[in-house]
Amino acid sequence: MPATTLFADDVFIPVGGETAIPFGEILPWALFGTLLALIFLYFVSTEQGAVSLFSGKYVHELVHDGRHLLGFPCH
Repeated sequence: MPATTLFADDVFIPVGGETAIPFGEILPWALFGTLLALIFLYFVSTEQGAVSLFSGKYVHELVHDGRHLLGFPCH
């Protein structure tokens, strides 16, 4: 099937045609996304516990409801 084009509001949007994204272009974004997910998981699950990067209860109170929503006990 030949690729067609759609013109909407003077913006060229290619429609159709199948091109694969090379693995080398996806890998950095996949690693970045995984790193962000692990950092988020650390702050929601572990921060302000036995291993803590920040003193005080600020991070705990910030992610408190998220902990309960995800099933992590905190008190």
